[in-house]
Amino acid sequence: MSLPGWLYHDEDFFAAEQRAFLRAAPQPVCHESEIARPGEWRSLAYLGESVIVIRGDDGAVRAFLNLCRHRGSRLVDGEGGCARRLTCPYHAWSYAGDGRLIGVPHRTEYPGLDPAELGLIPVALEQWRGFLFVTLEPGAASVAEMMAPYEPEIAPYRLEDLRPIGRVTLRPRALNWKTIADNYSDGLHIPIGHPGLTRLFGRDYRIDAGEHVDRMEGDLVERPSANPSERAYQKLLPEVEHLPVSHRRKWLYYKLFPNVAFDIYPDQVDFMQFLPVSATETVIREISYALPDAPDDPWRREMKAARFLNWRINRRVNAEDTALIARVQAGMQSPSYIPGPLGTSEVCLRSFAQKLRRLVPEARLERPPPPGWIRAN
Repeated sequence: MSLPGWLYHDEDFFAAEQRAFLRAAPQPVCHESEIARPGEWRSLAYLGESVIVIRGDDGAVRAFLNLCRHRGSRLVDGEGGCARRLTCPYHAWSYAGDGRLIGVPHRTEYPGLDPAELGLIPVALEQWRGFLFVTLEPGAASVAEMMAPYEPEIAPYRLEDLRPIGRVTLRPRALNWKTIADNYSDGLHIPIGHPGLTRLFGRDYRIDAGEHVDRMEGDLVERPSANPSERAYQKLLPEVEHLPVSHRRKWLYYKLFPNVAFDIYPDQVDFMQFLPVSATETVIREISYALPDAPDDPWRREMKAARFLNWRINRRVNAEDTALIARVQAGMQSPSYIPGPLGTSEVCLRSFAQKLRRLVPEARLERPPPPGWIRAN
């Protein structure tokens, strides 16, 4: 059966999710290429925390809470920047790129102050194929462990060599994060809600649920699409010779439980996060990457055109999904909704529901427990 509707708008259940698994879930911040020089940093806001990933003068990359140890002020604003030292805008305490406290105005007013005890608070950091993930709390599998079954398929895409081809986009949505996550792994809505993808893939869109990862794929059909952008993409997409023949015209999707997704195309790679804000608010965070174009590549112009057409096609897909999942969220908030059955082919939704029920046992209840139940547990 599907999950009960109250899980998609109940604040106590959202608090239970944070405690059970959301804070432990690895979250991508950026690609290493985005912080190539000492002092370059990128940030991520997640579940009330702000995290900085920064490259130190020694070349090492580290992650810290964006939090001054003096009075708790945020040290930096925005998505990223470059600073050889991080200076608090409140009282000017300053920190090196390795997190050490290196500057305290009016130092004599703090007798016994030990700078070694007041460095920035570290956050667990994992590098996976060039992408930098942070984890607020321990307990979840690493990204390497999650993706281990798919390493042979991933390796030819040379993710370590990617470079950003856009900037981070934040799209706030009045939705529970699970509404978005469910839809990402739902295969049955593709031929109904996405006519463009159906023209590109035909009826051959496949899904599979692993222990930690949902995997989806579609192969571009040879028949030219009636849509000009799709037809041009089919025609202009070059033969990507570093990929196996089986993947040169494949669109590949991975969703890492609970809220991170990679869209892997022959021409580019996108990552997307469904960042929960509240029980009914989520920010979709996304950015695109591609391998650098070689100046002497005869397919360079075609590849640039293919990337633009990919963006245009998927902008339409995103708009379609936004309308679809808004309808689902509205229905989930109806007190009359009763969970419906999941078909045998809905393997990803079945897997997701099983994980939720295992991690938060209250997810098995048809109705929410009395208010405040999370504080009693």
